[in-house]
Amino acid sequence: MAKAKKLNLESSLQSLEELVDRMENGGLSLEESLKEFEQGIKLIQSCQSALTDAEQKVEILLSKSALAKPVDFN
Repeated sequence: MAKAKKLNLESSLQSLEELVDRMENGGLSLEESLKEFEQGIKLIQSCQSALTDAEQKVEILLSKSALAKPVDFN
């Protein structure tokens, strides 16, 4: 499942880059620009959510490792 989220984040970032390129190149009507902008906001929110989830997982893993006690290897 982590791989699916990674691909989702990567595909969202790729889509966002393409969207920015289209907007920077111009040639879009005002209506098209607004639709692209709205889509960009949704992509940014999706990316931010994925990054927040990843940050929380890292914090949980770090807190668990700080509480772990070493044991002898048998």
